[in-house]
Amino acid sequence: MGCFFSKKSKRKSPEKEERAPTTTSAETASTGNAVPLGNNSEEAPKQYSWDKREKVDPKDYMLTGLKDVTVGRLPGKLNGQQFVIQECENCNIYVFDHSATITIDDCVNCRIVLGPIKGSVFFRDCKDIKCVVACQQFRTRDCKKMEVFLCCATQPIIESSTGMKFGCFQYYYPELAFHFKDAGLSIFNNNWSNIHDFTPVSGETNWSLMPEDSPVLDFVPAPDPESDFKSVRVSADPARSIVPLTKGGRYKDSEESCLFVFFAGEYTTANARKLIDEATAKGFVLIQTKEVSMRPEDVKRVFQRDADDLTEWITKGPVIALEMNGDGVVEACKNIASEVFSRTKLFVSDNKNTSSQDVDNFFNFADMQMGL
Repeated sequence: MGCFFSKKSKRKSPEKEERAPTTTSAETASTGNAVPLGNNSEEAPKQYSWDKREKVDPKDYMLTGLKDVTVGRLPGKLNGQQFVIQECENCNIYVFDHSATITIDDCVNCRIVLGPIKGSVFFRDCKDIKCVVACQQFRTRDCKKMEVFLCCATQPIIESSTGMKFGCFQYYYPELAFHFKDAGLSIFNNNWSNIHDFTPVSGETNWSLMPEDSPVLDFVPAPDPESDFKSVRVSADPARSIVPLTKGGRYKDSEESCLFVFFAGEYTTANARKLIDEATAKGFVLIQTKEVSMRPEDVKRVFQRDADDLTEWITKGPVIALEMNGDGVVEACKNIASEVFSRTKLFVSDNKNTSSQDVDNFFNFADMQMGL
C-alpha cells in the first residue's frame, strides 16, 4: 500500500477592615485610653497575581465609526484579547496580532487583515469587504459582496449572505508564525473552500471560489509607507505564505494523487514545507493538508496492512498529511522520500492504482476527527 522511511535514532482585593481596639474595663478605668491586644505593628496587604494586572481600556480593543483612514493594531497590542470593529467605511484595517474573537458589524467598502483568531470571527451586516483572515471559526450573516482569503480550522459558515468569494490564505509578516502558535491554530488545517451555506436559495449560488491566480495585494493592499504600519514587513507571495497554498475544492487537473504523511519529530513542519517545495517545483499541485492526532486503532483503519509498522510512530504527537496531485506524482514523491527524507519517519503512497484510496482513507478519517 505504501512505503515509509525511518531512522531510530485590575481589580484589587478589598483591604482588610481595621479592627476596633479591644480593651478591658479595668484598663479603661485606669488609663482612660484603649489599648489594643496583641501585635500592634501594621502588616502590608498581600499581593496577588491579579492585583498586578494593568487596567484594560475597552477603547483599545475597538474601532468604531471611522471613515477614509488606515487604522488597526501593531504586533503585541492585543495579545489574545477580544476585538470589535464596527461602523467603518472605506478604511484599511490591519490587525497584526493574535486575538480571542473578533466581531465586525456594519462596515462598508473596507480592506481588512486579521491576524490569527483563537476563536471565531463574525461579520454581520457588512458590504463590499475584502479581507485576509486566519481563525478557528468563520461566520457571516446578512453580508453582501465579500472577497475573503481564508485560513479556517473548521467549516466556514455563511448565513443570509450573497456574493461571497473565497480564496486560500496567502500572507506573511514576521510575527505571523508565532501568532498562529499563540492562537492554537495549525497552518495545515485550512478548510477555506469547504463552505456551508445555512440559507441556500434554489437556483442561485451565494458563494464561489476565486480564480487560483488572484493576487492578494490587488484586493487588500499592503500598508501605506506613510502609515503607522510601515514598519511591518508584509508579503503576499505564495512562496512566503505561512499557510501553504492549496487547491482546495477546485477541480483536480489529474486523476492521480499521492498521500504523504510525516510523523511527529523535531522538524515535522519544516519537512512538510520542504516536501511542498520539492513537489511543486516539479509541477505537482498541493490539494489539501491536515494535522491531526492518531490512536493505534486509527492507524489500523487508515493505513490497514502497513499499520503494524506505523503504530509506534504516532506516540510523539500529531501527524501532518499532504495530498499532492499530478500525472506521475506517486513515483515522484517516492523518489523525493528516498532522496530527501531517507532518515525521516514518513509514509508515502506506493502504487498509483491504490494511492487515491490512501488519500480518501486518511482525509475521511481526519475530517471525522475534526468534526467536519
